Amino acid sequence: MTRYALNLPGELKRDAEQLAAHQGVSLNQFILWSVAEKVGALKQRMDDPRFAGIVYRYGTSGIPTPVLRGTGLRVQTLVIDVRHRGMTPAQAAADYELSEARVVEALAFYDAHRSEIDANIAAESAMAEQHA
Repeated sequence: MTRYALNLPGELKRDAEQLAAHQGVSLNQFILWSVAEKVGALKQRMDDPRFAGIVYRYGTSGIPTPVLRGTGLRVQTLVIDVRHRGMTPAQAAADYELSEARVVEALAFYDAHRSEIDANIAAESAMAEQHA
């Protein structure tokens, strides 16, 4: 994850801190979610024609999330399994009852949309750490 120094006007920072506290998250997490939501809203026409098997759906967070068409399986779930947990595409395909080609397409989609998906993974990880 990349660090970015952010200067906020005092009143905006206070408002954001209050909203974050109300949601039970840190100010950093709240800002990360806010930016992710805004980027998602601006990219509503997000489906990438290069990846016919991937579509965006709104998750429980309200943020559009790329999923494998017809499954509801998030691309980031496959990325975590293959890139972070060391599964092979064939193993992930077997675990999720998919063709290996669908897993490979999801990983190619990740390579093309890495910053967006990494931000979602980081946001979920930060939230899990706060509730642990």
